[in-house]
Amino acid sequence: MSGPVIRNSNLEFFRARVAQARAEADEATLDHVRERCQRSEAAWAALAHKAERSERLREAEAERKEAAGLSSG
Repeated sequence: MSGPVIRNSNLEFFRARVAQARAEADEATLDHVRERCQRSEAAWAALAHKAERSERLREAEAERKEAAGLSSG
């Protein structure tokens, strides 16, 4: 059961970095710093999206196996 908790904490970490990068971009006074923060935000958002998608696929696969009477281990 520790697997989903670890994945969820990764997702929360990614989301926190998105928010942090967004806040830093909003506070930046120099264009190149703002742009760097915006690129960082986009990269963290992509990681968060990928983690969310992976978790949905894992859950769907677990449900499919359970419905088929297969074990997950």
